[in-house]
Order: sequence, then structure tokens, then C-alpha cells
Amino acid sequence: MPFRLNKATPGNVLRACVSGILLLGLASCAAPLPRLMPPLPAQWQHAAASDPAKSTDLHGWWHAFADPGLDAVVDRALAGNLDVAQAVERFRASRTLHARARERYLPALGVRTEDAIDPDASASFFVAGFDATWELGLFGRAEGTRRESQGELDASAADLHAAQVSLVAEVVREWIELRTAQQQEHLLLQVSQIRQHEWQLQDKRQHLQLAPPMAVDQAQAAFAQARAALTSPRQAINASAQKLAVLLGQNHPDSAWLQAGTPPPELGAWQLDGAPADLLRTRPEIARAEADVLRTAGELALTHADMFPSIGLGASMVWATDINNNRKFSSTPNGIVSVGPVINLPLFDWGLRLAATHAKDHELKASVLAYRQAVLQGVAEVETALGSLQQQQQHEEQSKLAWLALQRADQATQVRTRLQLSSPLDRAESEIAADQAAMELADARASHSLAYVALFKALGGAPLPSTDARETGSIAPPVPVDPNQAIR
Repeated sequence: MPFRLNKATPGNVLRACVSGILLLGLASCAAPLPRLMPPLPAQWQHAAASDPAKSTDLHGWWHAFADPGLDAVVDRALAGNLDVAQAVERFRASRTLHARARERYLPALGVRTEDAIDPDASASFFVAGFDATWELGLFGRAEGTRRESQGELDASAADLHAAQVSLVAEVVREWIELRTAQQQEHLLLQVSQIRQHEWQLQDKRQHLQLAPPMAVDQAQAAFAQARAALTSPRQAINASAQKLAVLLGQNHPDSAWLQAGTPPPELGAWQLDGAPADLLRTRPEIARAEADVLRTAGELALTHADMFPSIGLGASMVWATDINNNRKFSSTPNGIVSVGPVINLPLFDWGLRLAATHAKDHELKASVLAYRQAVLQGVAEVETALGSLQQQQQHEEQSKLAWLALQRADQATQVRTRLQLSSPLDRAESEIAADQAAMELADARASHSLAYVALFKALGGAPLPSTDARETGSIAPPVPVDPNQAIR
């Protein structure tokens, strides 16, 4: 079956294409990326350690509570949380597209078939052939596509990291609030029992005409108020348990969580040796803003490239045969091959393309400003958390001193009551005062622990992906340290 080439020989066509590509190669680079220059202070303004201790691991900061139950709940949440699972799937989707982004500028081959009829209805043909195209990605197209794809991948990685950071912080927070509410319920039960005992004592005193009826009514009211106060911690227990269940991806809380008697986790010694510059590596909001800069820079490069011709190479091989021919002889050859450059040159819409380039340039400047804002916001949140942590630590220390003092006073009152130097009512009031101080201490301890959680959430603390996950790519890779290197 014969084939025919067009008038230009393949050698001449290829030489012409190579010459054109070399001449246009000078304009094939995309514009340089902006330098981000994050506005970071040299060091933190607030002290970053509570007690002399080894540096706290940012990827396991909740171990400072030394609570095996909390550690187990965090592990289960990381394995079963649905928000993290969604972020993992989105990252996998971005990774899949990123792996194929460069194939747009590789040779492509397609096959097609069709039926064709002459306009004069004198013949019909069956046509089959191969079409090959190769877009060269000049004028920054290939680099713009790379930047846009890498920016999307980095953004999905930052979103996954943010989901992990938020999850761990929420689980630890709800665990602390659950255990604190259970302790508050226990202390309020003790107070209500003491109030009930006071009511009984006043009722006996009233029968002996040693107390007026008003004292009995006041004691009964105090008992009712103590019972009513139990509503708040019980509501908090139920709410925290349900939130933990959702965070773990299950439809009901574990029965072990609702068992009373487990003390709240108490924060041990910890130390933060990190500098503000570490936020560029650990805080997902900054990594997300950095990825937006890279993605927008890629979009700018593509709109800039659209102002210039799209140049590539094309080739086709077509074979045709008559299906029905009313003529006696056919002048149509059986096959033909063609090779040559493919050029798409914008003409009348050049002004619109220029406007799109200017618009993307402004969007790139806005993304750089958003990156700087994300850095400032991160620094401010960490500084605020450090200051709050210091204040809550002092609050806990003072609350503990008050509780210890009232404990000693209650012990003294107990001795005086046993020696009949004080009445049982005095002992009841001293017990209530000690229990109320214990509740205030529990609140202060919980606030101190929650401030610690807020600090490491602001720092971007989250567990590292496992070795197997890194090798398979199922979890996002670590975010680079240098933002200027990361977007080059």
C-alpha cells in the first residue's frame, strides 16, 4: 500500500523546527519567583520553659501529661478521624495529578477513525489514522505548569498537616475537659452531702429549739443549690465524651471514658527550645500561604505564556479506502504522512490576555502579602499562648497554695471538733471551703493544661508520618524550612 509525503522533506522540516526552537528558547523561562522575606523576630519575648527539662518533642508534645489513656486516645484518633482521612485522600489526589503534570509537554499519540462523504455525494470513504503532537512548553509554559502543580501539592500537604494539628489539639483538650468535669462532679457530690448533713443538723437544732426555722430553710436551700450545681459538670462530661467519639470516628463514647475516679492529666516538666524561624517549617497555615504563592506564580507564568505563540510539533498518518464510489476510477491515494510545526498565535484577543497577566500579577502580590500576614499571625498566636501559659501557671500555683492552706485549716477544725471545742457545723463549713478550693485548683490546673495545648497548636505540633507512610506517599511529606528554596 503506497504512502506519500508532502512536498517538504522530513529533513528540511526538522531543521526548520530546530532552528525556530533555538531562537525562541531565549524567551522560554518563566519570571523569577518573589522572595518572601518572612517578618520573623529573632527570639520569643516570653520565657519558653516551665521547669528545667529536656526539650519537648513537637511531634509528641502531649506525652508531657504522662497519661497512658490520653496517649491511646490520640493514637486512635489519628487512625480513625474522618477529617484527617479526607485530607489524606485529597493529598493523594493532588499527588496523583502532580505526578502526571509534566506529561502535558511530552509527545502524545492518538488514533482516530471516521467516515467521510464527498460534497457531491459521489463517493464515501472509511478513514483511519494516527495523530502525534508535542507541545514544547516554551515562553514559561512548562515552568508555569510545574509551579502550579507543585503549589497544589504543597497546599494539600499543608491542609493534611493542619488537620492533624487540629485533631491532636482537640482530642487533648476534650480529654482534659472530660476528666476535669468528672473531678468537679466528684467534689460537688461531696459538697452536696455535707450540705445535706448541715440541713439535718439544723433540723435537729430547730427541734431542740436551738436554731430558728429560718436556719433550717437556709440549710435546705444550700443543699438544693449544691445539687443543682451538679448539672454543669454532668453536661460537660456528656458533651466532651460525645466530641471525643466524633473525633475518633465512632458513633458512641467508650464506657471507660465515663467511669468516675480517674484524675485529670497533670502537666509535667517541659521546655521549648524552638525559635520563631521554626514556624516556617511547622505551622501549617504558613505552609499553606507559601503554597498559594507558588501556585499563583505558576498561574501568572501561564497567563504570560498565553501572550505568545503556542509552538509544538505535529505528525499524522492517514489511510483511507473507498466504501462506495460512483466513479469508475478513484484519484484518492490510499495513505499519506505529514510532519510539521504546530503554531497557535494569538491576534485579536491579545489585549484580553495582557489584562489577564496584569490581574495575575496583582494576585501574586496579594498572595505574598497573605504569606507575610500568616507569619505575623503565627508569631502573635505563639506569643499570646506563651504569655497565657505563664499566667495560668502562676494561677495554678496560687490556687494550690490556697487549697493547701484550707486543707490545714480543715484538719485543725477536725481536731477542735473531736475535742468538742468547735461545733459540727464549723467542721462542715471548713470541709466545704476546702472542697471549693479543690474545685478552683482543678479549674486552674485545667486552664494551665489548655494553655499548653494552645501553645503547641499554635506551633503546629503534630505527629510525624510513619516510615512506611513516607515510603508509600500516603501521608504528606515534611514542609521545607526555607520558603525561598521551597518555591524555586
